[in-house]
Amino acid sequence: MGCLGGITSPFWSLRERRGVDLPHNKVTAEMPTRTMPVPSKVILPMQQHVGARCTPLVKRKDHVNVGMLVGHAEARTTADIYSSVSGTVTEVRNIYYANGKSDVAIVIEPDGEQTVDESVWPPEVPDYRMLVHAVKYSGIVGLGGAGFPTELKLDVDVDSIDTWLVNGAECEPYLSSDYREMIEHPDTIRRGLETCLDLSGVPHAIVCIEDNKPKAIELLERTFADDPRVDVLAMPTRYPQGAAHVLVRNATGREVPRGGHTTDVGCVLFNVTTMSCIGRFLEDGMPLVKRRVTVAGDAVANPQNLEVCIGTPIREVLEFCGLREEPHKVVTGGPMMGVSQVDLDYPIVRQNSGLLAFGEASARELETTACIRCGTCVNSCPMSLSPIEIMKAYRRGDMAALDRLMADLCMECGTCSYVCPARQPLTQNVRLARADLKAEKRKAKGR
Repeated sequence: MGCLGGITSPFWSLRERRGVDLPHNKVTAEMPTRTMPVPSKVILPMQQHVGARCTPLVKRKDHVNVGMLVGHAEARTTADIYSSVSGTVTEVRNIYYANGKSDVAIVIEPDGEQTVDESVWPPEVPDYRMLVHAVKYSGIVGLGGAGFPTELKLDVDVDSIDTWLVNGAECEPYLSSDYREMIEHPDTIRRGLETCLDLSGVPHAIVCIEDNKPKAIELLERTFADDPRVDVLAMPTRYPQGAAHVLVRNATGREVPRGGHTTDVGCVLFNVTTMSCIGRFLEDGMPLVKRRVTVAGDAVANPQNLEVCIGTPIREVLEFCGLREEPHKVVTGGPMMGVSQVDLDYPIVRQNSGLLAFGEASARELETTACIRCGTCVNSCPMSLSPIEIMKAYRRGDMAALDRLMADLCMECGTCSYVCPARQPLTQNVRLARADLKAEKRKAKGR
């Protein structure tokens, strides 16, 4: 192995030191994963991924087993959904997300047996085409939070790829789910990555880990010590180091073009837990039905890393960990890019790596004051954008200015809002601007 552990990226010094230093608050980092008991019910939304919503394949009173296919769509951009428990379907109903959008969900009452479905069997993957085909039916999506179907990330022209990046940065505060995956399952990370390299012919891989995780860096160095194709790279600890375009730039020195993808610069990028899930799926054939979630925040009595059945209601997870006080704000994901929840009966879905509950004191809204034109948001933006100017252009409906300011490059990392001394809602406004600009461009293409 060409070991890069212990030194920073050779390309880091070529870039401005953007982003922000955040308090880590990773109190669960050295806590081994616990398995939460089977919940009283699971709720499986049919939209747990980027792309087309799945169609329910079961109806009320049907019996299901663990790993049984319950949601499927014929669209190319989608990901099948599987039951995480054995039991009886009690209803198929509408649910609503925090953003007001609706979905269809299958509700299952577990029987406590956790009987594995007879369809669960390790796949045979003699070549890369069969690997892509197998992963299509694994239910695996990007587990760093994006939820993009993994099969589509694999289904690329591998002859144009020379570097496979594995993202173990986990730069969000509180979260330690990916870290525990590296500590507890380096074997399945290796199985997944080496299978991808063997079958694709991609010659080089870099496992990227922030340097505040020395145990993970050392362990994965040992794990890949006899594989010269794989480097382990210690990245500077700075948010948002784990963002795709930032990681590619800092690990390889390559700049993803505007509107482009990592594959345009010869890179494929997978989250480390996604890679581990591929390795595990190849071993036992069990589709994605469970995931590790970091449960933390000052309202949580016993912060911990939990392996939960996908579809477990948030309320039951919080009750299992205990609460110091009634949460004032509950967030799925990390505090910077996570989503505030309005309904604790909403379930843990496969993109969720964290569940954070905060008390009233820490979750209070701060007063917004006038912009003082300090430029802090501009100097901190990892994409070198001007969030304040984008917000102004959005508010006056100036699409030409939004295009000129490249609002579509925003990754919604939250850095600008975090550093703004005036507490301006920059990220929220840039998110809306980005959506409007994309819609305008789609409209223009259709003319």
